[in-house]
Amino acid sequence: MSVAAAAPAILRELAFDEPVHPTHPDNSWWRSSVIYQIYPRSFRDLNGDGMGDLAGITHELEHLAELSVDAIWLSPFYTSPQRDGGYDVADYCDIDPLFGSLDDFDALTARAAELDIKVIVDLVPNHCSSDHRLFQEALAAEPGSPERAMFVFRDGAGPNGVNPPNNWQSHFGGSAWTRTLNSDGTAGQWYLHLFDSSQPDFNWDNPAVHLEFERILRFWLDRNVSGFRVDVAHALVKAEGLPNWDGRPDGCSTEGYPGYLAPMFGQKSVHDIYRRWRAILNEYDGDRILCAEAVVDPLSRLVEWVRPDEMHQAFNFAYLHHPWDAKALRSIITDSLLAFDSVDAPTTWVLSNHDVPRHATRFAIEAGLGADNQGVGLDRARAASLAMLALPGGVYLYQGEELGLPDHEHIPDKLRQDPAFIRTGGERVGRDGCRVPLPWRADEPQYGFGAGDAGWLPQPEGWGGLSRDVQQADPDSTLNLYRRALGLRKELGLGAGSLSWATDSEDTDTVVFLNGDIMVLMNMGECESYLPSGTVIAASHPGTGADGMLAPDRCVWLRPS
Repeated sequence: MSVAAAAPAILRELAFDEPVHPTHPDNSWWRSSVIYQIYPRSFRDLNGDGMGDLAGITHELEHLAELSVDAIWLSPFYTSPQRDGGYDVADYCDIDPLFGSLDDFDALTARAAELDIKVIVDLVPNHCSSDHRLFQEALAAEPGSPERAMFVFRDGAGPNGVNPPNNWQSHFGGSAWTRTLNSDGTAGQWYLHLFDSSQPDFNWDNPAVHLEFERILRFWLDRNVSGFRVDVAHALVKAEGLPNWDGRPDGCSTEGYPGYLAPMFGQKSVHDIYRRWRAILNEYDGDRILCAEAVVDPLSRLVEWVRPDEMHQAFNFAYLHHPWDAKALRSIITDSLLAFDSVDAPTTWVLSNHDVPRHATRFAIEAGLGADNQGVGLDRARAASLAMLALPGGVYLYQGEELGLPDHEHIPDKLRQDPAFIRTGGERVGRDGCRVPLPWRADEPQYGFGAGDAGWLPQPEGWGGLSRDVQQADPDSTLNLYRRALGLRKELGLGAGSLSWATDSEDTDTVVFLNGDIMVLMNMGECESYLPSGTVIAASHPGTGADGMLAPDRCVWLRPS
């Protein structure tokens, strides 16, 4: 029996259910946006010091305009000691000299405006750097002082306060508490840090903290940013009394410890903060947006962050981590659309970011082939990306995914910089692998990332074939797949479209949905499946569908006959 004959049949003519998600009448840009995440340290180094910079972003911005993106989201570029990649902020209203100056930022936003690209900046309100002026003042002040009230200081437990105030654990390993020293050298109070010990948590029970961040919001809004991606948007407020928690440090649900009970995440009063921020954004011209990085489950809780008077978008982590399984993916997409529609918010779709392995690597690992196998991993990444770009709602892209980049899995331990790697003594490899500097030009030092001897993290050998200049010249490259698909997404209005499932594909390994008059099919099984009659207008791989069949790990957009 042939492979095709053994395949779960997809009928030549398909019937579709009623739309799970109808077309939305509001055409606000953020409802169907494509937003490209830039990790500034790794995007482009224009001055040759090994660190990406704002001038480098401005220099290469035309390449992002060619991708038809609506906005860029800049990971932190603020003054910082860089102990956690800039998410340890020492001054929220200035640029770290590593990246340039406020003049460089203004030049970037001006160039982005010329290219019709909006600029969104990262905001880190849960914690700052221990180098921040406010925290240094708190350390120098006495317990109970207004300075200390800006942060979460507590007396320790046990004799002479020798133990941490509670059992909370840091995301990066170890206790979430660090003890201070008094001016006379004796042991003092403890301060809370849900992340690294160099990242003290703000005390959001203090109105002065609210005022400080409202000042920061206005500073950047006055510089014409189009919005904020809010880091750890589910944290900020902690439960009264700071009770112990034996569940996961990240607050995700485990047996016996549902995430909604985590005392450091998802407290009801956090929503009052975002209602106030939404009101501030509404004072400014244009659609300025807030996007939540809120790691909460289930989806019915996540959508509380995007109710009409709060944020505009929230990252969809259920989709980000979807397995290579058609039934599971259909369920995640349906549940996402229904949940976000229930609060009249757009769903967002994302496959990679600066905190997780790139999806080309993730799919290779899930297939049992190891991180270095770029065959099946890249095939699945291309197919998944094409399917994602046909979904209604907002899309987030992570720099380099349009090149099909994998993680760098073999960074020497001595060169790793992620605090998760350092605090766990290497038990957790950390996130350096997905943060490696981008390859721009194959025949230049550092593949065109910068003119210096080395970047802040090493690039893998053999990345020349993945560089942007090589892929631009190859019509079948991953880069040109993204360019074609993103152009069609905008031309056909797919982001503002609808979604209906094919009735006859529900029990197969092929995901089939209709958005407007475009049919999308992705084969997530091991056998070929039949294609309905029609014209293929986009394919994850050259020649896919020419014989009327859809091979495994392939995706097509089809205009039915």
